[in-house]
Parts: sequence; structure tokens; C-alpha cells
Amino acid sequence: MNAVKRLEMFQRLRAANPHPTTELEYDTPFQLLIAVILSAQATDKSVNLATRRFFLQHGTPQTLFDLGEEGLAEYIKTIGLYRTKARNVIATCRMLLDLHGGEVPREREALEALPGVGRKTANVVLNTAFGLPTMAVDTHIFRVSNRTGLAPGKNVLEVEQKLLRNVPREFLLDAHHWLILHGRYICVARTPKCPQCGISDLCDFKPKTAA
Repeated sequence: MNAVKRLEMFQRLRAANPHPTTELEYDTPFQLLIAVILSAQATDKSVNLATRRFFLQHGTPQTLFDLGEEGLAEYIKTIGLYRTKARNVIATCRMLLDLHGGEVPREREALEALPGVGRKTANVVLNTAFGLPTMAVDTHIFRVSNRTGLAPGKNVLEVEQKLLRNVPREFLLDAHHWLILHGRYICVARTPKCPQCGISDLCDFKPKTAA
């Protein structure tokens, strides 16, 4: 995909959805961080159903830490890997309280030092909570980037680096959300919905799904 097509691609995505955002529900950077940790190998819908039950009373580092690992596990047991996630979340709360005054750090290194937080989670928080032009490459973005020819790569880091180079600067802040939503609802894994796709004529994918 050449630069002209990439520009047109994001112009169309912006026209269709001018203000994209995450489908995770949150009110604070801390709640976003916890929701993203819980969303690993889980759907946003399942995470939202769980966090609605405890964010109101346990939506800060201190109140969630006070709830404890077993208490949190009861709220999130419908989510995959819930015991590991409960342990990581409570440990993260402790680190935020002990090292960061209960605030979510804005630096990648500090975020990635938190239990259960990898590069992808850090990128989501930096982008969505703090407005930095990062690229959190999940399975949807990895698929869309390779299938369309936008930023082909053999691993998530390679795709992330190519996206940061290839996405026109004016679209960098929102590109993460557009690409996730496109992969989640249109450019799906098994049978992409090419007839419903607003950028299919720009895409390098050859065996397009017929109408």
C-alpha cells in the first residue's frame, strides 16, 4: 500500500468515525489500566460486565487494594485467567500506591514495570488516557496491517514500528482505535466482510470476499 492509498484510507476511516475510542468502560486512567489488564485474552464486553460490578466502590488504587486478591477474584471469575489477573491487579495497586502516589505513571518504562502490564497495555494507556500517538498492536491490528498491506510484519513489534512510520501524522492519535474496530467488525479473521468495507478498493488483499 503506497502513501496515497494510506492517506485515503485514514481519511475514510475518520469520515466514518470522527471520534473513535476504546470500547472498554472507565472513568479514570487507573480504571482504564485495570480494564486493559483484565482484557488480555478476553473480550471488552466481558470485562465491562465485570468492572461495572466493582469500579463504583473499588475504582481507586487504595480501595481496590483493600478489596484484596480473593475479593477481586470473585468479581472477575467470569474472565479468563482471572486468578492470575487478580494477583497482578492487586500487585499493581500496591506499586502505584508505594511508588507513584496512587497515580498512573505517564512513562512507558514505569508502566511496563507494573505486574500484568506489557508493551501493548502500556501503549493503550499512553494513547487513550494520556493522548500520546502510540500503537497498541493486538491480534486485530496485526491482521489488518498485514492483510491490507498497510504495515506488514512478522511480529507485533515490527508491525508497530511500521505503523508509526506509515500512518500519516495527523491520524496517529486515533489510528489505533480505527484499526482495532475495523479488525473487530469488518476485517474479521475467517471471512472478512469485504462487501461492507469502506476501504476495500485500497486494500492489497487479493482473495476478497464476494458479495
